[in-house]
Amino acid sequence: MSEHTGRVALACPSCSPDTATPHEVLKEAGLATVRCADCGHVHKEELEEPETVEIDVVVSQDGESLTARVETEADESVGVGDEFIVDTPEAIMQVRVTSVEIGPEMRAEQAAASEVETVWTRAVDNVTVKATVHTEGGQDEGSRSERLQVPGDYEFVVGEVGEFGDEKFEVQAIVVREEGPEYRHGKLDHEGDMAFAKDVKRVYGRDESSQAWSPW
Repeated sequence: MSEHTGRVALACPSCSPDTATPHEVLKEAGLATVRCADCGHVHKEELEEPETVEIDVVVSQDGESLTARVETEADESVGVGDEFIVDTPEAIMQVRVTSVEIGPEMRAEQAAASEVETVWTRAVDNVTVKATVHTEGGQDEGSRSERLQVPGDYEFVVGEVGEFGDEKFEVQAIVVREEGPEYRHGKLDHEGDMAFAKDVKRVYGRDESSQAWSPW
């Protein structure tokens, strides 16, 4: 999931020959060029290649799933809510971790990649958001359910009107998912509250489309 980090712990021949200190990696080709974060001394060092492992990644999208294998550093942490890129024959997708499996019927919020058997994820670059749209007046008074296809970084904002093809409604409340970034509440219903589509479990709105009932 990641390549060499930009910082490594190494002994510095200038200020710390016996103890490792943080170094910035300036160039990796051949003998790496590094700079000591403590004294600024630049020197050449041979960097050890990190141990890597391959883990199974299950990607869920719109009720379907596919499996891929991802190579990552063995000591890299994998946790619920993490996002990374998965390259599969079908597509290159950005995904978010929803569950980490470390053994038969054993799940963890976070674990080192070397301990992980399967990472369960869902695609978040393009997502389907469930919407409950309320109508007012007329014979069709009530509500209807919609499924909105939007980019993962689309912003739903309470109090604003969104247009999705023939669908148009004012956002009244947003229910966010448990995994992912923390929001003020699990349900956002104050004017101006915002959540990205990839974080949304369901959105509630008031019909503003041309299909809404009008007495005229």
